[in-house]
Amino acid sequence: MDAGAVIKGRVHPALVATNLALLILFPLAWFAPLLRAQLLPFFRTQEISVISGLQTLWQEDVFLALLVTVFALVAPIMKTALLALVHFNLLSSKALPALALLGKLAMADIFLIALYIVTAKGLGVGRIEVAWGLYLFSACILVSLGLSLATRKQ
Repeated sequence: MDAGAVIKGRVHPALVATNLALLILFPLAWFAPLLRAQLLPFFRTQEISVISGLQTLWQEDVFLALLVTVFALVAPIMKTALLALVHFNLLSSKALPALALLGKLAMADIFLIALYIVTAKGLGVGRIEVAWGLYLFSACILVSLGLSLATRKQ
């Protein structure tokens, strides 16, 4: 992707299109089921998404909900939108290091989700299954990271 990243001083259209697709895919991933959790055999299975998890957090722990909102929602969508501005020459490419920091913040929440899964499975209290939304959300974050790297190499 590096060799074709720039066409006549512009960002390759595939990079632009992929980044714009993330503006749709990120919100989809927020509502998609990340996990299916069943605490005890006689309770029904509950699907957990980023949004449903945040709704619960806002009721229980406002500070943690604010942190997760920043990591899971604000950082990735802001990074994607700002990268689109760089692609359309509406923002200087000097902003790319700041976008890399936003990308690292967005990766932090995937680490936390993985930590929660491992902890819950280790306790053996219930059953947790990874759902397709976790893969979609992780892919969005990783594609966004790749787009940033490809854009920086031009």
